[in-house]
Amino acid sequence: MTLTGENFIGFQNSAKSNKTFQAFASATNQFLQGNFAIATSEELEKVLSLASNAFPVYKEISAAKRADFLDAIAAEIYALGDMLIERCSQESSLPVARIAGERNRTCGQLQLFAQLLRDGWWVDARIDTAQPERKPLPRTDIRRMLVPIGPVAVFGASNFPLAFSTAGGDTASALAAGCPVVVKAHSSHPGTNELVSSAIIKAAKDTGMPEGVFSSVYLSHEDAVSLVKNPVIKAVGFTGSRSVGMRLFNAAVSRPDPIPVYAEMSAINPVVLMESALKKRKDAIAKELAASLILGAGQFCTCPGLVLMTDTDAALQFRTAFAEQIAAVMPAPMLNKNIHKAYYEGVKTFEDAAEIFVLAKSSTEPVADRYEAQPVVHMISGADFIANKQFSEEIFGPATLLVICKDEAELQQALQSLEGQLTATLHAVDDDAAALKPIINIISEKAGRVIYGGYPTGVEVCHSMQHGGPFPATTDGRATSVGTAAIYRFVRPVAYQAFPDALLPEALQNANPLHILRLVNGNWTTDAIE
Repeated sequence: MTLTGENFIGFQNSAKSNKTFQAFASATNQFLQGNFAIATSEELEKVLSLASNAFPVYKEISAAKRADFLDAIAAEIYALGDMLIERCSQESSLPVARIAGERNRTCGQLQLFAQLLRDGWWVDARIDTAQPERKPLPRTDIRRMLVPIGPVAVFGASNFPLAFSTAGGDTASALAAGCPVVVKAHSSHPGTNELVSSAIIKAAKDTGMPEGVFSSVYLSHEDAVSLVKNPVIKAVGFTGSRSVGMRLFNAAVSRPDPIPVYAEMSAINPVVLMESALKKRKDAIAKELAASLILGAGQFCTCPGLVLMTDTDAALQFRTAFAEQIAAVMPAPMLNKNIHKAYYEGVKTFEDAAEIFVLAKSSTEPVADRYEAQPVVHMISGADFIANKQFSEEIFGPATLLVICKDEAELQQALQSLEGQLTATLHAVDDDAAALKPIINIISEKAGRVIYGGYPTGVEVCHSMQHGGPFPATTDGRATSVGTAAIYRFVRPVAYQAFPDALLPEALQNANPLHILRLVNGNWTTDAIE
Protein backbone atom coordinates (compact mmCIF):
# COMPACT_ATOMS: atom_id res chain seq x y z
CA MET A 1 0.00 0.00 0.00
CA THR A 2 1.42 3.35 -1.07
CA LEU A 3 1.04 6.08 1.53
CA THR A 4 -0.85 9.11 0.21
CA GLY A 5 -0.26 11.55 3.07
CA GLU A 6 -3.90 12.58 2.91
CA ASN A 7 -6.40 13.21 5.67
CA PHE A 8 -9.40 10.93 6.09
CA ILE A 9 -12.47 13.17 5.80
CA GLY A 10 -15.16 10.59 6.40
CA PHE A 11 -15.00 8.19 3.46
CA GLN A 12 -13.01 10.66 1.33
CA ASN A 13 -9.27 11.36 1.33
CA SER A 14 -8.20 14.98 1.12
CA ALA A 15 -4.99 17.03 1.06
CA LYS A 16 -5.84 20.64 0.22
CA SER A 17 -3.02 22.21 2.23
CA ASN A 18 0.48 22.92 0.97
CA LYS A 19 1.75 22.50 4.54
CA THR A 20 3.21 19.01 4.89
CA PHE A 21 5.53 17.08 7.17
CA GLN A 22 7.40 13.77 7.21
CA ALA A 23 7.83 11.11 9.84
CA PHE A 24 11.28 11.01 11.43
CA ALA A 25 12.90 7.76 12.55
CA SER A 26 15.06 8.56 15.56
CA ALA A 27 16.81 5.16 15.53
CA THR A 28 18.16 5.74 12.01
CA ASN A 29 18.25 9.54 12.13
CA GLN A 30 16.36 9.92 8.87
CA PHE A 31 13.04 11.04 7.47
CA LEU A 32 10.73 8.34 6.17
CA GLN A 33 8.81 8.06 2.92
CA GLY A 34 5.62 10.08 2.68
CA ASN A 35 4.62 13.74 2.84
CA PHE A 36 1.62 14.21 5.10
CA ALA A 37 -0.71 17.17 4.70
CA ILE A 38 -1.88 19.30 7.61
CA ALA A 39 -5.66 19.63 7.32
CA THR A 40 -7.04 23.04 6.48
CA SER A 41 -9.71 24.72 8.57
CA GLU A 42 -12.13 23.99 5.73
CA GLU A 43 -11.30 20.28 5.86
CA LEU A 44 -11.75 20.26 9.63
CA GLU A 45 -15.19 21.87 9.27
CA LYS A 46 -16.13 19.14 6.79
CA VAL A 47 -15.02 16.48 9.27
CA LEU A 48 -17.14 18.01 12.00
CA SER A 49 -20.16 18.32 9.73
CA LEU A 50 -19.89 14.65 8.78
CA ALA A 51 -19.53 13.61 12.44
CA SER A 52 -22.56 15.68 13.39
CA ASN A 53 -24.64 14.11 10.63
CA ALA A 54 -23.42 10.61 11.45
CA PHE A 55 -24.29 10.73 15.14
CA PRO A 56 -28.11 10.50 14.95
CA VAL A 57 -27.74 7.59 12.53
CA TYR A 58 -24.91 5.75 14.29
CA LYS A 59 -26.42 5.94 17.77
CA GLU A 60 -29.52 4.12 16.49
CA ILE A 61 -27.52 1.27 14.96
CA SER A 62 -27.96 -1.84 17.06
CA ALA A 63 -25.29 -2.90 19.52
CA ALA A 64 -24.88 -6.14 17.58
CA LYS A 65 -24.07 -4.26 14.37
CA ARG A 66 -21.68 -1.93 16.17
CA ALA A 67 -19.99 -5.05 17.53
CA ASP A 68 -19.61 -6.37 14.00
CA PHE A 69 -18.01 -3.03 13.07
CA LEU A 70 -15.45 -3.31 15.86
CA ASP A 71 -14.64 -6.90 14.95
CA ALA A 72 -14.22 -5.84 11.33
CA ILE A 73 -11.76 -3.11 12.35
CA ALA A 74 -9.67 -5.69 14.21
CA ALA A 75 -9.74 -8.02 11.20
CA GLU A 76 -8.68 -5.25 8.83
CA ILE A 77 -5.81 -4.22 11.12
CA TYR A 78 -4.59 -7.81 11.19
CA ALA A 79 -4.94 -7.93 7.40
CA LEU A 80 -2.38 -5.11 7.09
CA GLY A 81 0.19 -7.70 8.16
CA ASP A 82 3.90 -6.97 8.25
CA MET A 83 3.45 -3.67 6.40
CA LEU A 84 1.88 -2.13 9.51
CA ILE A 85 4.39 -3.70 11.90
CA GLU A 86 7.39 -2.53 9.90
CA ARG A 87 6.17 1.02 9.33
CA CYS A 88 5.12 1.43 12.95
CA SER A 89 8.48 0.13 14.18
CA GLN A 90 10.33 2.53 11.89
CA GLU A 91 8.31 5.55 13.00
CA SER A 92 8.43 4.77 16.72
CA SER A 93 11.92 3.22 16.94
CA LEU A 94 10.29 0.46 18.99
CA PRO A 95 11.23 -3.18 18.31
CA VAL A 96 9.17 -5.22 15.86
CA ALA A 97 8.24 -7.70 18.61
CA ARG A 98 6.91 -4.89 20.80
CA ILE A 99 4.81 -3.51 17.93
CA ALA A 100 3.44 -6.96 17.07
CA GLY A 101 2.37 -7.36 20.68
CA GLU A 102 0.80 -3.90 20.69
CA ARG A 103 -1.14 -4.74 17.53
CA ASN A 104 -2.52 -7.84 19.23
CA ARG A 105 -3.47 -5.77 22.26
CA THR A 106 -5.20 -3.17 20.08
CA CYS A 107 -7.21 -5.76 18.18
CA GLY A 108 -7.99 -7.69 21.35
CA GLN A 109 -9.34 -4.51 22.90
CA LEU A 110 -11.63 -3.93 19.91
CA GLN A 111 -12.86 -7.51 20.16
CA LEU A 112 -13.45 -7.15 23.91
CA PHE A 113 -15.65 -4.11 23.33
CA ALA A 114 -17.49 -6.02 20.60
CA GLN A 115 -18.28 -8.75 23.11
CA LEU A 116 -19.35 -6.14 25.66
CA LEU A 117 -21.84 -4.77 23.15
CA ARG A 118 -23.25 -8.22 22.50
CA ASP A 119 -23.58 -8.93 26.22
CA GLY A 120 -25.47 -5.65 26.68
CA TRP A 121 -25.30 -5.30 30.46
CA TRP A 122 -23.07 -2.23 30.20
CA VAL A 123 -26.07 0.04 29.41
CA ASP A 124 -26.95 -0.26 33.11
CA ALA A 125 -30.69 -0.65 32.50
CA ARG A 126 -32.64 0.14 35.69
CA ILE A 127 -36.40 -0.21 35.91
CA ASP A 128 -38.81 0.71 38.68
CA THR A 129 -42.31 -0.23 37.61
CA ALA A 130 -45.35 1.82 38.54
CA GLN A 131 -47.02 1.39 41.92
CA PRO A 132 -50.39 3.10 41.45
CA GLU A 133 -51.68 1.90 44.82
CA ARG A 134 -48.71 3.14 46.84
CA LYS A 135 -49.59 5.40 49.81
CA PRO A 136 -49.49 8.26 50.44
CA LEU A 137 -48.58 8.87 46.78
CA PRO A 138 -48.48 6.50 43.81
CA ARG A 139 -45.19 5.83 42.02
CA THR A 140 -44.95 6.30 38.28
CA ASP A 141 -42.98 3.96 35.99
CA ILE A 142 -39.34 5.10 35.64
CA ARG A 143 -36.71 3.41 33.48
CA ARG A 144 -33.09 4.52 33.09
CA MET A 145 -30.19 3.55 30.82
CA LEU A 146 -26.99 4.93 29.34
CA VAL A 147 -26.95 6.54 25.89
CA PRO A 148 -24.09 7.87 23.71
CA ILE A 149 -22.95 11.42 24.38
CA GLY A 150 -22.05 12.52 20.83
CA PRO A 151 -18.97 12.91 18.60
CA VAL A 152 -15.67 12.41 20.42
CA ALA A 153 -12.26 13.95 19.62
CA VAL A 154 -9.37 11.55 20.18
CA PHE A 155 -5.76 12.75 20.39
CA GLY A 156 -3.29 10.00 19.52
CA ALA A 157 -0.35 9.28 21.82
CA SER A 158 3.31 9.20 20.80
CA ASN A 159 4.38 6.28 22.99
CA PHE A 160 1.71 3.77 21.92
CA PRO A 161 1.23 4.24 18.16
CA LEU A 162 -1.42 1.52 18.06
CA ALA A 163 -2.96 0.87 21.48
CA PHE A 164 -3.42 4.55 22.47
CA SER A 165 -3.76 6.12 19.07
CA THR A 166 -5.91 5.85 15.94
CA ALA A 167 -7.69 2.60 16.84
CA GLY A 168 -6.72 2.58 20.51
CA GLY A 169 -8.77 2.50 23.68
CA ASP A 170 -10.32 5.95 23.30
CA THR A 171 -11.50 5.22 19.76
CA ALA A 172 -12.66 1.69 20.56
CA SER A 173 -14.68 2.75 23.61
CA ALA A 174 -16.22 5.77 21.88
CA LEU A 175 -17.28 3.74 18.84
CA ALA A 176 -18.63 1.03 21.14
CA ALA A 177 -20.69 3.63 23.00
CA GLY A 178 -22.27 4.81 19.75
CA CYS A 179 -20.21 7.97 19.27
CA PRO A 180 -18.53 9.03 16.01
CA VAL A 181 -14.80 9.65 16.40
CA VAL A 182 -12.54 12.39 15.05
CA VAL A 183 -8.88 11.44 15.51
CA LYS A 184 -6.26 14.16 15.71
CA ALA A 185 -3.41 11.98 14.46
CA HIS A 186 0.01 12.21 16.12
CA SER A 187 2.79 13.60 13.96
CA SER A 188 5.30 11.02 15.23
CA HIS A 189 3.64 8.12 13.39
CA PRO A 190 1.61 9.42 10.45
CA GLY A 191 2.21 6.40 8.26
CA THR A 192 0.90 4.13 10.99
CA ASN A 193 -2.12 6.37 11.34
CA GLU A 194 -2.82 6.24 7.61
CA LEU A 195 -2.66 2.45 7.52
CA VAL A 196 -4.90 2.04 10.55
CA SER A 197 -7.33 4.72 9.38
CA SER A 198 -7.69 2.95 6.06
CA ALA A 199 -8.54 -0.24 7.95
CA ILE A 200 -11.21 1.53 10.01
CA ILE A 201 -12.77 3.17 6.94
CA LYS A 202 -12.88 -0.14 5.06
CA ALA A 203 -14.53 -1.80 8.06
CA ALA A 204 -17.05 1.04 8.29
CA LYS A 205 -18.00 0.71 4.64
CA ASP A 206 -18.18 -3.09 4.75
CA THR A 207 -20.49 -3.10 7.79
CA GLY A 208 -22.78 -0.31 6.61
CA MET A 209 -21.75 2.42 9.02
CA PRO A 210 -22.62 6.05 8.14
CA GLU A 211 -20.02 8.31 6.61
CA GLY A 212 -18.52 10.47 9.34
CA VAL A 213 -18.49 7.70 11.93
CA PHE A 214 -14.70 8.02 11.76
CA SER A 215 -12.29 10.65 10.45
CA SER A 216 -8.58 11.20 10.97
CA VAL A 217 -6.76 14.49 10.42
CA TYR A 218 -3.38 16.11 11.01
CA LEU A 219 -3.89 19.49 12.64
CA SER A 220 -1.95 22.59 13.58
CA HIS A 221 -1.84 23.42 17.30
CA GLU A 222 -4.43 26.14 16.75
CA ASP A 223 -6.83 23.89 14.89
CA ALA A 224 -6.39 21.17 17.50
CA VAL A 225 -7.74 23.62 20.07
CA SER A 226 -10.48 24.64 17.63
CA LEU A 227 -11.49 21.00 17.39
CA VAL A 228 -11.99 20.84 21.15
CA LYS A 229 -13.93 24.11 21.17
CA ASN A 230 -16.27 23.16 18.34
CA PRO A 231 -19.84 22.55 19.58
CA VAL A 232 -20.11 19.33 17.56
CA ILE A 233 -17.55 17.66 19.86
CA LYS A 234 -19.04 16.38 23.12
CA ALA A 235 -16.00 14.78 24.79
CA VAL A 236 -12.23 14.49 24.37
CA GLY A 237 -9.82 11.61 24.90
CA PHE A 238 -6.13 12.47 25.24
CA THR A 239 -2.88 10.76 26.23
CA GLY A 240 0.24 12.89 26.44
CA SER A 241 2.00 15.63 28.35
CA ARG A 242 0.57 17.64 31.21
CA SER A 243 1.07 20.94 29.39
CA VAL A 244 -0.86 19.89 26.27
CA GLY A 245 -3.49 18.05 28.28
CA MET A 246 -4.20 21.13 30.37
CA ARG A 247 -4.34 23.33 27.27
CA LEU A 248 -7.07 21.10 25.86
CA PHE A 249 -8.83 20.89 29.23
CA ASN A 250 -8.89 24.67 29.61
CA ALA A 251 -10.22 25.06 26.08
CA ALA A 252 -13.01 22.58 26.79
CA VAL A 253 -14.14 24.10 30.09
CA SER A 254 -14.09 27.63 28.63
CA ARG A 255 -16.71 26.71 26.02
CA PRO A 256 -20.24 28.08 26.41
CA ASP A 257 -21.15 24.40 26.85
CA PRO A 258 -18.22 22.85 28.77
CA ILE A 259 -17.42 19.24 27.88
CA PRO A 260 -15.41 16.53 29.64
CA VAL A 261 -11.75 16.04 28.73
CA TYR A 262 -10.37 12.66 29.71
CA ALA A 263 -6.67 13.46 29.63
CA GLU A 264 -4.04 11.03 30.84
CA MET A 265 -1.01 13.19 31.58
CA SER A 266 1.67 12.89 34.24
CA ALA A 267 2.69 10.21 36.74
CA ILE A 268 5.82 8.89 38.44
CA ASN A 269 4.15 5.72 39.78
CA PRO A 270 5.77 5.28 43.21
CA VAL A 271 7.09 1.89 44.27
CA VAL A 272 7.38 1.24 48.02
CA LEU A 273 9.93 -1.38 49.06
CA MET A 274 9.43 -2.53 52.64
CA GLU A 275 12.38 -3.94 54.55
CA SER A 276 10.64 -7.31 54.85
CA ALA A 277 10.50 -7.67 51.07
CA LEU A 278 14.08 -6.55 50.55
CA LYS A 279 15.38 -9.03 53.11
CA LYS A 280 13.62 -11.82 51.27
CA ARG A 281 13.92 -10.84 47.58
CA LYS A 282 16.35 -7.94 47.13
CA ASP A 283 18.18 -9.42 44.13
CA ALA A 284 14.99 -10.46 42.36
CA ILE A 285 13.36 -7.08 42.98
CA ALA A 286 16.47 -5.30 41.68
CA LYS A 287 16.37 -7.31 38.46
CA GLU A 288 12.61 -7.03 37.94
CA LEU A 289 12.44 -3.33 38.78
CA ALA A 290 15.26 -2.56 36.35
CA ALA A 291 13.42 -4.45 33.60
CA SER A 292 10.25 -2.48 34.31
CA LEU A 293 12.14 0.83 34.28
CA ILE A 294 13.82 0.33 30.90
CA LEU A 295 10.82 -1.23 29.14
CA GLY A 296 10.24 0.73 25.93
CA ALA A 297 13.15 3.01 26.88
CA GLY A 298 11.15 4.07 29.93
CA GLN A 299 8.48 5.65 27.73
CA PHE A 300 5.50 4.12 29.48
CA CYS A 301 3.02 6.27 31.37
CA THR A 302 3.33 3.62 34.10
CA CYS A 303 7.13 3.70 34.27
CA PRO A 304 8.32 3.35 37.91
CA GLY A 305 9.87 6.80 38.30
CA LEU A 306 10.01 6.85 42.11
CA VAL A 307 11.16 4.18 44.57
CA LEU A 308 10.82 4.66 48.33
CA MET A 309 12.45 2.67 51.14
CA THR A 310 13.72 3.11 54.68
CA ASP A 311 17.45 3.34 55.39
CA THR A 312 18.33 -0.24 56.36
CA ASP A 313 21.07 -2.75 55.58
CA ALA A 314 18.67 -4.59 53.27
CA ALA A 315 17.98 -1.33 51.40
CA LEU A 316 21.72 -0.72 50.99
CA GLN A 317 22.21 -4.21 49.58
CA PHE A 318 19.27 -3.68 47.24
CA ARG A 319 20.74 -0.41 45.96
CA THR A 320 24.01 -2.16 45.16
CA ALA A 321 22.20 -4.88 43.23
CA PHE A 322 19.94 -2.38 41.47
CA ALA A 323 22.91 -0.23 40.43
CA GLU A 324 24.57 -3.29 38.91
CA GLN A 325 21.44 -4.08 36.93
CA ILE A 326 21.18 -0.55 35.55
CA ALA A 327 24.88 -0.40 34.66
CA ALA A 328 24.45 -3.52 32.53
CA VAL A 329 21.52 -2.35 30.39
CA MET A 330 21.90 -0.75 26.98
CA PRO A 331 20.65 2.69 25.97
CA ALA A 332 17.74 2.62 23.51
CA PRO A 333 16.36 5.08 20.94
CA MET A 334 13.57 7.32 22.11
CA LEU A 335 10.33 7.97 20.24
CA ASN A 336 11.26 11.35 18.80
CA LYS A 337 13.63 14.30 19.07
CA ASN A 338 11.43 16.31 21.41
CA ILE A 339 11.05 13.49 23.92
CA HIS A 340 14.81 12.84 23.76
CA LYS A 341 15.54 16.52 24.42
CA ALA A 342 13.06 16.72 27.30
CA TYR A 343 14.50 13.57 28.89
CA TYR A 344 18.03 14.92 29.09
CA GLU A 345 16.80 18.31 30.27
CA GLY A 346 14.98 16.58 33.11
CA VAL A 347 18.00 14.47 33.99
CA LYS A 348 20.24 17.55 34.01
CA THR A 349 17.84 19.42 36.29
CA PHE A 350 18.07 16.61 38.81
CA GLU A 351 21.82 16.21 38.55
CA ASP A 352 22.42 19.94 38.95
CA ALA A 353 20.61 19.84 42.30
CA ALA A 354 22.78 19.56 45.39
CA GLU A 355 20.25 17.24 47.05
CA ILE A 356 20.53 14.60 44.29
CA PHE A 357 23.13 11.83 44.13
CA VAL A 358 23.62 9.77 40.95
CA LEU A 359 23.54 6.14 42.07
CA ALA A 360 23.94 4.47 38.68
CA LYS A 361 23.86 4.89 34.93
CA SER A 362 24.11 2.51 32.03
CA SER A 363 27.82 1.86 31.53
CA THR A 364 27.29 2.16 27.77
CA GLU A 365 27.29 5.67 26.38
CA PRO A 366 24.24 6.57 24.28
CA VAL A 367 24.64 7.14 20.55
CA ALA A 368 23.71 10.77 19.96
CA ASP A 369 22.49 10.45 16.37
CA ARG A 370 20.21 7.55 17.36
CA TYR A 371 18.55 9.76 20.02
CA GLU A 372 19.20 7.13 22.66
CA ALA A 373 18.28 7.43 26.33
CA GLN A 374 20.85 6.38 28.90
CA PRO A 375 19.08 4.80 31.90
CA VAL A 376 19.88 6.55 35.18
CA VAL A 377 19.09 6.13 38.87
CA HIS A 378 19.12 9.17 41.15
CA MET A 379 18.97 9.13 44.94
CA ILE A 380 17.75 11.61 47.56
CA SER A 381 17.00 11.65 51.27
CA GLY A 382 13.41 11.52 52.43
CA ALA A 383 13.68 14.93 54.08
CA ASP A 384 15.04 16.60 50.94
CA PHE A 385 12.40 14.94 48.78
CA ILE A 386 9.59 16.16 51.01
CA ALA A 387 11.02 19.68 51.10
CA ASN A 388 11.41 20.04 47.33
CA LYS A 389 8.32 19.51 45.17
CA GLN A 390 10.33 19.69 41.93
CA PHE A 391 11.80 16.26 42.62
CA SER A 392 8.37 14.67 42.30
CA GLU A 393 8.02 15.87 38.70
CA GLU A 394 8.03 13.28 35.93
CA ILE A 395 11.10 12.62 33.79
CA PHE A 396 9.63 10.77 30.81
CA GLY A 397 12.12 8.04 30.07
CA PRO A 398 14.30 5.42 31.84
CA ALA A 399 15.09 7.49 34.94
CA THR A 400 14.02 6.77 38.49
CA LEU A 401 14.57 8.45 41.85
CA LEU A 402 15.30 6.44 44.99
CA VAL A 403 14.03 8.14 48.15
CA ILE A 404 15.82 6.94 51.28
CA CYS A 405 13.70 7.64 54.36
CA LYS A 406 14.95 7.58 57.94
CA ASP A 407 11.91 5.61 59.13
CA GLU A 408 8.41 4.54 58.13
CA ALA A 409 6.89 7.76 59.41
CA GLU A 410 9.02 9.76 56.99
CA LEU A 411 8.20 7.29 54.21
CA GLN A 412 4.50 7.85 54.81
CA GLN A 413 5.08 11.60 54.82
CA ALA A 414 6.87 11.34 51.48
CA LEU A 415 3.95 9.40 50.02
CA GLN A 416 1.49 11.97 51.37
CA SER A 417 3.42 14.73 49.61
CA LEU A 418 2.81 13.21 46.17
CA GLU A 419 0.31 14.38 43.58
CA GLY A 420 -2.16 11.97 42.00
CA GLN A 421 -0.73 8.92 40.25
CA LEU A 422 -1.78 6.27 37.75
CA THR A 423 -0.28 3.52 39.90
CA ALA A 424 1.37 2.86 43.23
CA THR A 425 3.18 -0.37 44.06
CA LEU A 426 3.92 -2.06 47.37
CA HIS A 427 6.46 -4.83 48.00
CA ALA A 428 6.18 -6.46 51.41
CA VAL A 429 5.57 -9.87 52.98
CA ASP A 430 2.11 -11.13 53.75
CA ASP A 431 2.47 -11.10 57.54
CA ASP A 432 2.96 -7.32 57.52
CA ALA A 433 -0.80 -6.71 57.14
CA ALA A 434 -1.47 -4.54 60.21
CA ALA A 435 1.67 -2.45 59.80
CA LEU A 436 1.01 -1.95 56.10
CA LYS A 437 -2.51 -0.62 56.48
CA PRO A 438 -1.50 3.07 56.78
CA ILE A 439 0.65 2.83 53.64
CA ILE A 440 -2.08 1.02 51.72
CA ASN A 441 -4.55 3.73 52.72
CA ILE A 442 -2.22 6.48 51.47
CA ILE A 443 -1.41 4.90 48.12
CA SER A 444 -5.07 4.04 47.56
CA GLU A 445 -5.87 7.74 47.92
CA LYS A 446 -3.05 8.76 45.59
CA ALA A 447 -3.40 6.26 42.73
CA GLY A 448 -5.98 4.66 40.48
CA ARG A 449 -4.32 1.24 40.53
CA VAL A 450 -2.43 -0.17 43.51
CA ILE A 451 -0.18 -3.17 42.95
CA TYR A 452 1.12 -5.71 45.44
CA GLY A 453 4.38 -7.47 44.72
CA GLY A 454 4.47 -6.58 41.03
CA TYR A 455 5.43 -3.69 38.78
CA PRO A 456 3.35 -0.93 37.18
CA THR A 457 4.30 -1.47 33.54
CA GLY A 458 1.89 -3.77 31.76
CA VAL A 459 -1.77 -2.73 31.81
CA GLU A 460 -4.15 -5.64 31.34
CA VAL A 461 -7.10 -5.01 29.02
CA CYS A 462 -10.04 -6.43 30.95
CA HIS A 463 -13.31 -5.55 32.66
CA SER A 464 -11.74 -4.64 36.02
CA MET A 465 -8.78 -2.51 34.90
CA GLN A 466 -8.45 1.06 36.17
CA HIS A 467 -6.04 3.16 34.12
CA GLY A 468 -6.48 6.64 35.49
CA GLY A 469 -5.95 8.42 38.76
CA PRO A 470 -6.30 11.69 40.66
CA PHE A 471 -4.96 14.88 39.05
CA PRO A 472 -2.46 15.31 37.43
CA ALA A 473 -2.35 11.65 36.45
CA THR A 474 -5.62 12.39 34.69
CA THR A 475 -8.12 15.23 34.57
CA ASP A 476 -10.84 12.93 35.93
CA GLY A 477 -9.73 10.27 38.39
CA ARG A 478 -13.13 8.57 38.22
CA ALA A 479 -12.51 7.36 34.66
CA THR A 480 -10.32 4.74 33.00
CA SER A 481 -8.90 4.73 29.48
CA VAL A 482 -8.22 0.98 29.47
CA GLY A 483 -10.70 -1.86 29.84
CA THR A 484 -14.42 -2.02 29.21
CA ALA A 485 -15.22 0.61 31.87
CA ALA A 486 -13.65 3.15 29.48
CA ILE A 487 -16.98 3.17 27.64
CA TYR A 488 -18.61 5.07 30.52
CA ARG A 489 -16.68 8.23 29.60
CA PHE A 490 -18.72 8.61 26.44
CA VAL A 491 -22.26 7.97 27.63
CA ARG A 492 -24.81 9.73 29.81
CA PRO A 493 -27.91 8.49 31.66
CA VAL A 494 -31.45 9.15 30.44
CA ALA A 495 -34.55 8.26 32.48
CA TYR A 496 -37.84 7.57 30.68
CA GLN A 497 -40.85 8.31 32.88
CA ALA A 498 -44.32 6.89 32.20
CA PHE A 499 -43.47 5.95 28.61
CA PRO A 500 -45.59 3.45 26.69
CA ASP A 501 -43.69 0.21 26.23
CA ALA A 502 -43.62 0.52 22.44
CA LEU A 503 -41.85 3.89 22.64
CA LEU A 504 -39.09 2.71 24.98
CA PRO A 505 -35.61 1.66 23.83
CA GLU A 506 -35.38 -2.12 23.48
CA ALA A 507 -33.13 -2.33 26.54
CA LEU A 508 -35.99 -1.01 28.71
CA GLN A 509 -38.97 -2.76 27.15
CA ASN A 510 -41.00 -5.21 29.23
CA ALA A 511 -40.16 -8.23 27.06
CA ASN A 512 -36.41 -7.59 27.35
CA PRO A 513 -35.89 -8.46 23.67
CA LEU A 514 -32.12 -8.03 24.02
CA HIS A 515 -32.02 -10.58 26.90
CA ILE A 516 -29.69 -8.36 28.93
CA LEU A 517 -29.18 -8.18 32.67
CA ARG A 518 -31.33 -5.40 34.17
CA LEU A 519 -32.08 -4.04 37.65
CA VAL A 520 -35.86 -4.44 37.96
CA ASN A 521 -37.45 -3.21 41.18
CA GLY A 522 -34.15 -3.65 43.00
CA ASN A 523 -33.32 -7.13 41.69
CA TRP A 524 -30.86 -8.04 38.93
CA THR A 525 -32.55 -10.27 36.36
CA THR A 526 -32.79 -11.14 32.67
CA ASP A 527 -36.49 -11.99 33.00
CA ALA A 528 -39.20 -10.17 31.10
CA ILE A 529 -41.60 -7.96 33.04
CA GLU A 530 -45.07 -9.47 33.17
